[in-house]
Amino acid sequence: MNIKIEPVLLEQQAVFAQLMNLYNYDFTEYNNDDINEHGYYYGYYNLWTEDKHHYFIRIDGKLAGFVIVQNGGYKYLDDKQAHNIYEFFVMKKYRRNGVGIFAAKTIFDMFKGTWEVCQMQNNSPARKFWKCVISEYTNNNYREVGTANDDMVGFIFD
Repeated sequence: MNIKIEPVLLEQQAVFAQLMNLYNYDFTEYNNDDINEHGYYYGYYNLWTEDKHHYFIRIDGKLAGFVIVQNGGYKYLDDKQAHNIYEFFVMKKYRRNGVGIFAAKTIFDMFKGTWEVCQMQNNSPARKFWKCVISEYTNNNYREVGTANDDMVGFIFD
């Protein structure tokens, strides 16, 4: 299996938007969103800003997901030099075979420095995934943030 992380080109925004709709469909398990009258999930807020970096995940040349990296902390980290995983999606077909782990570690290597990775409190699979990946990537040198009363929890590491 050949896994690649490649930048999303501006002319590929429509393809990215389609993947985003699949991601939002999967996410309804945790956020209870509905589709609009056109059959899409909400008109996604502005993803194409200077502080965001978009990447496709490809397996053997086929689209398998995406990653959005945002400059700065997300919720618990006030550091404009840091990075956060703004969105992360691997299609179900490609989950549980190392694709997400490879993609996450590759992205961490691409953007050196401090990271904040948050997940919704009720998204147990994501919390488990990120704890495993970050624990392995940092050799257990990370800090957990958020409490059982917070809507978002996560990890901070260098």
